[in-house]
Amino acid sequence: MDYKKSKAPVNTVTRNIMDLCRDTDNIYESVAIISKRANQISLQIKEDLSKKLAEFASYNDSLEEVFENREQIEISRYYEKLPKASLLATQEFIENKVYWRDPSKEAATDEN
Repeated sequence: MDYKKSKAPVNTVTRNIMDLCRDTDNIYESVAIISKRANQISLQIKEDLSKKLAEFASYNDSLEEVFENREQIEISRYYEKLPKASLLATQEFIENKVYWRDPSKEAATDEN
């Protein structure tokens, strides 16, 4: 997923609590959903960055041979400029792009 194309703000934005709890009717449930999605996004970004930086890995343990690679610096800058995972997750939640379900509510529905 290309997170740079996301409409998420780069800086922190004040949100209306009622907008966040519109779908769940519970602000704590909404925050838990956003938190879990932020963890998923964070792991995915970390994996992507690790894969890209693994190409530049040097297997020499010598401290004297430290090279500045222009491509590596550009990749690092790209990931530094991305919005934080929590902001990306919040934006996805507001845009209804997050799938979530509550197994306890599903079990209560199935019993009836």
